[in-house]
Amino acid sequence: MSQQAAALQTFNSELIKVLDDLHSKREGLNRNIRQDEEEKERLQQDSQVLSDKLRRVSENLSQRLAARAAFDRTIAETEAAYNTILERAQSLLCVLKKETDNLSRATEPRRNLH
Repeated sequence: MSQQAAALQTFNSELIKVLDDLHSKREGLNRNIRQDEEEKERLQQDSQVLSDKLRRVSENLSQRLAARAAFDRTIAETEAAYNTILERAQSLLCVLKKETDNLSRATEPRRNLH
């Protein structure tokens, strides 16, 4: 029976050793899980911060694009009105020149060609 007791003691020692090794590995895995959970939390927070920044930048961009469109519209309308003014001023100048010539001819003394 002492051989059986010795064999049982050997099996018991090996079993305890294997269980201790499993506990140690589980603790290492638990540390890795905690690290992964902490990293996941940090990444989620970073993601939220980036999402907020993206939203703000998108809103700013939208407002600036609308403002630029308003500038473009105002510039185009102003340039069109200015070109109309220039065309009318040129027409007015032509009319005034003709009238001035006509008035000058009308007021010149007539020469007798005899």
